[in-house]
Amino acid sequence: MTRRILLVNGPNLNLLGSREPEVYGGDTLEDVVALAERTAAGLGFELRAVQSNHEGVLIDAIHDARTGTDAEAEAEAIVINPGAFTHTSIALRDALSGVALPVAEVHLSNVHAREEFRHRSYISPVAAFVIAGAGIQGYEFAVRRLAAILG
Repeated sequence: MTRRILLVNGPNLNLLGSREPEVYGGDTLEDVVALAERTAAGLGFELRAVQSNHEGVLIDAIHDARTGTDAEAEAEAIVINPGAFTHTSIALRDALSGVALPVAEVHLSNVHAREEFRHRSYISPVAAFVIAGAGIQGYEFAVRRLAAILG
């Protein structure tokens, strides 16, 4: 059986590399995925990456990680950068809670040093851990930690 981690990136993360590089850095979403894939492969995992600006697409990918009829969609854990949905989406939180898989919440910037509205996360209470402010290296940390949790 293939061991797999699902990587979920939310709204506007497709703009990485050009959107506010002073906040998010110059790396692209492709750079993020490549780093996470290399890290996962080195630990014996395959990585499936999904990015969408639409909440329902992200929720469907999360559901499929647990119960999907497509074996390629199943995963043992989830790394998620929910983007702005971090602060607004109870539906995304409920999907993560509902699949009962280990979840790593990742943010490129230190959301706690930014605007007040970014300080509240609906995702953190259902995450095994949160990494914020480490740039794209946060994704590497998340994959490594999840692999250790999964054993």
